[in-house]
Amino acid sequence: MEIQLWRELLHPYEQAVSELIVKFNSLKMEFSKNSLYSPIESVQGRVKTVSSILEKMKKKGIPFEHLEDMVEDIAGVRIICQFVEDIEKVSTLIRMRSDMEVLQQKNYLENKKASGYRSYHLIVSYVVETIKGPKRIRVEIQIRTMAMNFWATTEHSLQYKYKGSIPEHVSGQLERISDVIFVLDNEMSQVRSEIIDAQIDSQIQTGIVKDILTCIENLYHVASEREVLKIQNEFYRIFMTNDIEELKRFQRQLDIFAEGYRAQSVDSKPL
Repeated sequence: MEIQLWRELLHPYEQAVSELIVKFNSLKMEFSKNSLYSPIESVQGRVKTVSSILEKMKKKGIPFEHLEDMVEDIAGVRIICQFVEDIEKVSTLIRMRSDMEVLQQKNYLENKKASGYRSYHLIVSYVVETIKGPKRIRVEIQIRTMAMNFWATTEHSLQYKYKGSIPEHVSGQLERISDVIFVLDNEMSQVRSEIIDAQIDSQIQTGIVKDILTCIENLYHVASEREVLKIQNEFYRIFMTNDIEELKRFQRQLDIFAEGYRAQSVDSKPL
């Protein structure tokens, strides 16, 4: 296949990966804006290199005319979660979406690969708009924990180093490490609620602080400098106490104070 044809072939896959990264990050942001815990920690994506595609075609005996039908992971998106429980939640969110259709699932969580690999894969059908019209392509979505991703990334590097033939003593170590990571993920699940509560509290505090600072900044235009400095110092004092309820109380009082100045501003405008 000519280089130009490879570029034309892969462009829609690159477009799909870019769009899906934006969409899943937007989903993560929506959780945050609503002060909710997000099961999505981070999102990554890639399109297979021509070299990798050719290697897979050679290994599986795939002819060029069936390339897009038989190579399911030309486009790949990886969603990283904090906890094992989040994987199912992300999978459910994907299945609920109207802009993609789940065609296949591969569960390597409890049924790990012989190498020790654990992850959850979904093959989805996704439509991209091109200059030639809509094109439906398949994308592999991998969902795994941070610990699983660490193992998989390390194993992938070793596969590259040893050209797919990892020495037996190294592969044995990798499998044992995979079991340790599985135990680690289960241990983390036991303190999941505590961690989530702490993260939600942090998100709430960040939002409150942002609103307070915006309000103080706006007051500089309507209130006296002395009043604003007094408010600012009180905010710093409360912030240092790490008392989120006291911070909420201060925010409510500040809103009432600022509303008074906004009302004065409206009343003072000439008719």
